Amino acid sequence: MSIGQSIPRVDAFEKVTGRAKYTADLTDRNALVAKVLHSTIANGLVRKIDTGEAEKIPGVIKILSCFDVPDIEFPTAGHPWSTNPAHQDPTDRKLLNKRVRLYGDDIAAVIAEDEVAASRALNAIKVEYDEYPALLSPEEAMAEGAPLLHENCPNNILKHTLIEDGDFEEAIREPGLLRFDSVYETPIVQHCHIEPVVSFAYMEAGRIVVVSSTQIPHIVRRIVAQALGLPWGKVRIIKPYIGGGFGNKQDALYEPLNAFLTQAVGGRPVRLELSREEIFYATRVRHAEKIFLSSWVRPNGRIVARSYRALSNQGAYGSHGHGIAAKGTNVFRQLYQDEKARKTEFFTVYTNTATAGAMRGYGTPQALFAVESHIEELSLRLGLDPLEFRFMNVMPVGWQDPFTKNINYFDSFHQCVEKGRAYIGWDEKRKLYRNQNGPLRRGIGMSLFWYNTAVWPISIEISACRMILNQDGSVQVQLGETEIGQGADTVFTQLTADTLGIPWQNVHVNSTQDTDITPYGSGAYGSRQTYVGGAAIKQTASLLKQKILLYAHEYTRMPVENLDIIDAVIVLTSGNNRPLMSLAELATETLYSEQKAEHLTAEGTAQVKTNAFSFGCSFAEIEVDIPMAKLRLLNLINVHDAGRIINPQTAGGQVHGGMSMSIGYGMFEEFKYDPKTGRLLNGNFLDYKLPTTLDHPRLEAQFVENWEPTSVFGTKALGEPPAVPCAPAIRNALLNATGVAVNRIPLTPHVLFEEFKKAGLIN
Repeated sequence: MSIGQSIPRVDAFEKVTGRAKYTADLTDRNALVAKVLHSTIANGLVRKIDTGEAEKIPGVIKILSCFDVPDIEFPTAGHPWSTNPAHQDPTDRKLLNKRVRLYGDDIAAVIAEDEVAASRALNAIKVEYDEYPALLSPEEAMAEGAPLLHENCPNNILKHTLIEDGDFEEAIREPGLLRFDSVYETPIVQHCHIEPVVSFAYMEAGRIVVVSSTQIPHIVRRIVAQALGLPWGKVRIIKPYIGGGFGNKQDALYEPLNAFLTQAVGGRPVRLELSREEIFYATRVRHAEKIFLSSWVRPNGRIVARSYRALSNQGAYGSHGHGIAAKGTNVFRQLYQDEKARKTEFFTVYTNTATAGAMRGYGTPQALFAVESHIEELSLRLGLDPLEFRFMNVMPVGWQDPFTKNINYFDSFHQCVEKGRAYIGWDEKRKLYRNQNGPLRRGIGMSLFWYNTAVWPISIEISACRMILNQDGSVQVQLGETEIGQGADTVFTQLTADTLGIPWQNVHVNSTQDTDITPYGSGAYGSRQTYVGGAAIKQTASLLKQKILLYAHEYTRMPVENLDIIDAVIVLTSGNNRPLMSLAELATETLYSEQKAEHLTAEGTAQVKTNAFSFGCSFAEIEVDIPMAKLRLLNLINVHDAGRIINPQTAGGQVHGGMSMSIGYGMFEEFKYDPKTGRLLNGNFLDYKLPTTLDHPRLEAQFVENWEPTSVFGTKALGEPPAVPCAPAIRNALLNATGVAVNRIPLTPHVLFEEFKKAGLIN
């Protein structure tokens, strides 16, 4: 059995030796170079584009502007298509845009023989605009008289939702309730994956082929076809190795434009690679949110009712749209259970900032920062232990979500908290850090978290798998689910090996997805791949195993019911697993038998109509230098109930990576805009502050393994949850150290100085 073992990553050797081929490595050396002309205003209208001088530059092949593209608005979000229009993503952008909605919008593209010619041409293009005021926040965009970014969205509101559970007005009239109100703000941040956004496109046999660094090849195929008005079968997407995505590549970013550009030059290969600066402003970011929370609580700590109001900054285009804010509100509605009622209201609002889309956690980091900060403050004001206060109100064992039908099967919260509590030394340090008054103070804080696994029933969950028995008894595996650096192929290898009964070394997972060859899979998002892809693997491997044993029956004459495969050997189970023949011998016989030659393959499709709760907690210990307004992270642990852990080493790597992202979110990262022009001021790795190794303590990852009943392998979400809880835990540690409730992140010295000054800690 390899499940539960830390086998080496199956892609490790190729990657560490530099042999792995990424999109840029595969690009035709004779490919033309495309570059995009981005707008120099944040809000307005392109009146005229003069390309005359640019077209004279040697090496320029073609220039296409927003006046030359198809009049087709298309969606970009990486969701499976829905035949129900109400469930489809926003269709609000074109390949190039006349209506400018952000500083850096795509308004023209140059195709040239080389980088130099393309860059010179961009500089020579002249553009005339009608300019409107830049709207950089939801409040500005919703204000009366604000110019509309999209004509079909009054007040620039993409969507608004109001949900009331229970009789809210009646609940808050209960005598003796204490009311607490707070406002929380989270910033715009970027994914900062190592590999840039890059693709190359060409035409072959009348079809468009795009090779791209994408998380969602099968979905990108559909979006490219929609954007160009083509039958979907006229498009082929190939996804090689990927150097990270974290949700940014869960959108069709520049594949549709690149497909159009190769079409415009008669199918010649065209490479389109974005600079790091372009990736910051012209791809996708995490939604900034402003969240208003109010709670009505009894003096003993039982929460009776709460209200939640969120303004989600969508940026210029719809992308994943309202789904991000909706996912976040589930933290509010599910993590803690109000005794009587709750009211949830959230707005997704277009602004003239970078388009917000999917990013690791999908709306949960924003909401959890608000909810867990608020819960911490409530416990402090009520004079209650923050852990006991949480347990008094947290989702109980046995609770079922009426929408997803998820059930909380285990006491995961207590189990995870006890591990984190012991590791951090919670009880001792809460006493040790009480009543500090010096310039250097320490504190500890924590947060719980909740997460769903996959996206059912919001969207369809389907995964297909193909397996082929090779002549030597090894197995080829093809899935539409994508390896983007998280270790998915290694886990798929282990699941296949254990289901078939062969060593993991005999499983060869194809890391490259090709929509002409690879069976359908939605791709890497939603912490879905082990849960949903695992179901397809289980089904397909079981089918292949049955075919193998049927053939073994023909060869050995033993009843199929008495046969099994153990360690790549056909055994007789009724005879104490007596070996009959090796799988390699059988595999060779199947293809070359003169009596019954057969190519043994299997293909299966799993549609998963369940979901699963993933739970856990984070504990943080910090030191704060009050005069310097500087915070230092001393200790951090995440504890996860992600069900059965398939590979402890890759699971730990997932958690460490997510914790690092959450440290950046809580302490360092944010977009800075010029309020007058809407231009991004820090869109590069010099000015956008990512945490380095010097900003990290030792990261501890621990697990509670409760077998998930809805999963064929007992697994549930682990990919995204690690990026969710650390920021509020760090913030709560700061509250413990100083008594100052800082309700906005990142906790930079600039923010801390202002808050410490207001609190009287700095004169």
